[in-house]
Amino acid sequence: MEKGKVLDRDYTGPVLEEVLKTNKVAHEVPTEGVYRGKHVVVAPIRSKEGKVVAALGIVDLLATIDLPSVFQEYTSVLEEVEDAKK
Repeated sequence: MEKGKVLDRDYTGPVLEEVLKTNKVAHEVPTEGVYRGKHVVVAPIRSKEGKVVAALGIVDLLATIDLPSVFQEYTSVLEEVEDAKK
């Protein structure tokens, strides 16, 4: 889902497959697949008996932003704005 819309009902990927096999939560950065290089958290959805029936994954897109470089540029942008006001 993205912005309240179902984008794909048949998606699979390496971390989802791993969780379906191991029945354990995974916090990883896949090295292949659609979300390669993005931080993901995938959790198993279990039946009452504890067997995996599905897996739910969340992609953390904010983790891919290089915050130090964003804030490093912030100062120079403020300086440019202040200089333009003069």
